[in-house]
Amino acid sequence: MPATVVIGAQWGDEGKGKVANLLAQGADVVVRYQGGNNAGHTIVIGSEKFALSLVPSGVIYPTVTPVIGNGCVVDPKVLLDEMATLRGRGIDPDNLRLSGNAHLIMPYHRKLDAVKERYLGRNQIGTTKRGIGPAYTDKYSRQGIRVQDLYDPGILASKLEDVLNEKNLILSRIYNTLPMDPEPIVEEYLGYAETLAPYVTDTSLLVWNAIKGNQTVVFEGAQGTLLDIDHGTYPFVTSSNPVAGGALTGAGIGPRDIDRVLGIAKAYITRVGTGPFPTELDDEIGERMVEIGGEFGTVTGRRRRCGWLDMVALRYAVRVGGITELAIMKLDVLSGFGSVRIATSYEAGGERYDDFPRQQRVLYGCTPIYEDHAGWDEDISGVRSLDDLPKAARDYLARIEELAGVPVSMVSVGPDREATFLPA
Repeated sequence: MPATVVIGAQWGDEGKGKVANLLAQGADVVVRYQGGNNAGHTIVIGSEKFALSLVPSGVIYPTVTPVIGNGCVVDPKVLLDEMATLRGRGIDPDNLRLSGNAHLIMPYHRKLDAVKERYLGRNQIGTTKRGIGPAYTDKYSRQGIRVQDLYDPGILASKLEDVLNEKNLILSRIYNTLPMDPEPIVEEYLGYAETLAPYVTDTSLLVWNAIKGNQTVVFEGAQGTLLDIDHGTYPFVTSSNPVAGGALTGAGIGPRDIDRVLGIAKAYITRVGTGPFPTELDDEIGERMVEIGGEFGTVTGRRRRCGWLDMVALRYAVRVGGITELAIMKLDVLSGFGSVRIATSYEAGGERYDDFPRQQRVLYGCTPIYEDHAGWDEDISGVRSLDDLPKAARDYLARIEELAGVPVSMVSVGPDREATFLPA
């Protein structure tokens, strides 16, 4: 397992942090390659729960080098606060390495994110208001401020003045809010520079050397395939590429370096925020999934929308994400439902869709076509092998494999690490 990419195969919140943390036990390097502190990874170790929003999950292990790659956007205060919290709980984050090419989330990014969502009203995207989208916007418009800029005060002050000349016009004239003063921002961010300096490096070179040295590297994505800026349900998406291709650009490696792509999916499906959701359950079954599954966001605490497993979307994720195998999480949540359903295709306007519709207006009007499967009443949270699962649960997993076209290589029946096992 020299190089494995862990990606979300749904709308995020699938349990990637848990899987990445499991793989990190035997890894040398764990790389976060996109996103910012708008995504949360929850790790449960015994009675301890760690909620990470930016630091890679491999930080739990002292032998692992956790890496924040160039494809991420970084709020330095959040990063330093998270590192301090880890230290306070007995975890040493000093092995962390941060790309000098990663872009910084600035105070005006957070402000613009909040006022724009408020301005959009009922048409808002449903962002976390943490400045991630505006930071990526500046990156691609070549106005971004990178980690390396912290170490040249002249460049930092000059870039910030140029950027705020534009941002302040937007804030005052479009959103009717107060402009921002560059001086306190420069002072604040130069204050982060000294603390962050020991961690900043050429992470692309670090990862390349690790792979060249036959070390084990895990690439940890945030969000999920259906939130990908290019391949997700645009515009209700994130601002980066969570798919496996994003690991290449976000970490600075080539496609030959990847051996395995592990797609993480719940045994049902959830979504936070607005946007189309064909299998959404707006009834007591959906509420039961929320309650049993604890379906509230790690970072925001927002309630997740729940629905039956959508194989049209999952097949799409396998295709565009280059997924070679699946991990099915939270199978235990479906215990006691009597029967379980799988959406195998959609119907819209008298037409059947076996593949994900390429037009969003079609997706909004889709009705799922379901297969009904026998459920199981047994509590499976203590199961530690495929053979010990009820036959109905095994049949459910087998049907997922058949419809997805890739094997299920991992199954989870509870939040603890020990509750995740290999079928073979």
